[in-house]
Amino acid sequence: MQSKLPLLLACAAISLSAADVERGVRLKDLVSIEGVRDNQLVGYGVVVGLNGTGDKQQTLFSAQSLTNILQRMGVSVSPLAITIKNTASVLVTATLPPYGQPGATIDATVAAIGDATNLQGGLLILTSLRGINGEVYATVQGPVVTAGFLAGRSSNSQTVNHPTVGRIPSGASIEKSAPSVAIGKVIKLQLKNADFTTSARISEVVNKHFGGKENIAHSDNSGLVSVVLPAQFAGESTEFVAELEKLLVEPDRAAKVVINEKTGTVILGNGVKIAPVAIMHGNLTVQIQTQLVAVPNGGLSSAPGATVPETTVTAKDEKSRNLVLKEGATVEELVRALASIGSTTRDVIAILESLRAAGALDAELEVI
Repeated sequence: MQSKLPLLLACAAISLSAADVERGVRLKDLVSIEGVRDNQLVGYGVVVGLNGTGDKQQTLFSAQSLTNILQRMGVSVSPLAITIKNTASVLVTATLPPYGQPGATIDATVAAIGDATNLQGGLLILTSLRGINGEVYATVQGPVVTAGFLAGRSSNSQTVNHPTVGRIPSGASIEKSAPSVAIGKVIKLQLKNADFTTSARISEVVNKHFGGKENIAHSDNSGLVSVVLPAQFAGESTEFVAELEKLLVEPDRAAKVVINEKTGTVILGNGVKIAPVAIMHGNLTVQIQTQLVAVPNGGLSSAPGATVPETTVTAKDEKSRNLVLKEGATVEELVRALASIGSTTRDVIAILESLRAAGALDAELEVI
């Protein structure tokens, strides 16, 4: 069946272009503030209460972990004297947001590290979560919610999604403030997509909005813009950042074509230009069939008949479908022209790669 992707790409390119002209993009969506970032936390814990789907006896660290927990509660038992099929050792991860305050809650993810087959219905025992510096920033405890399940036993079973990974929504409690950098007199804006033109436009918009005798914003490079806190916002850095995030900036985007050959996906930006070029597209189909034909022996022979392979070769060459693109052709004209000659998504990928090789595609071609 012929793909309709080229036409959809043309419509997407037109709508994006109109949106960018009508309004800019919030500065909040283009940059992040240096030092204001998430922090990754990790911890080792034990999930109990499983229905026989926990770690096996050969997973030694699970038995040792359970023994240590019991010992802290005043119960002494040997790791070799307990069965741990209802217990699973897990690694717990969480993301500490910037300026996270003690008492706030965050989500945690639990993943089995032993040979447990299912964490469904399990309860995570109190676990400390540490940062890269080894300090404890949060603690987590609670029931594990899995997105998958395991039904049946032994060979007659069915697994859906990943039952060995689960989440504890709002189960982690922040115990220590996040190590975020305080906003000072100079605020550094980091572009999420480094570009010299966009960086210069950001500094221009900031200086125009907070106009004064001196410019407060300066574009350091393609990925960084420095902004000095204005005098009227002295002691109100948070309010100033809120005003910055509201500014609208029209970002500049490089002409790029992204191709995913594994899925047959093609993404073309509306800034892609095509040089004058002629495209011929056609298919050559060669089909080879082999059949076994029985050949009887002579009338005086009692031996069984033999079979002889008979090969048939057929070839079908379709007529080439032509299209010509003139000077200044856009991506919209390209995708419409390819659709008009009946090109599928795979054909579009091959044609784009050929255009790039011929130097007719004025864009970066990225294959993922």
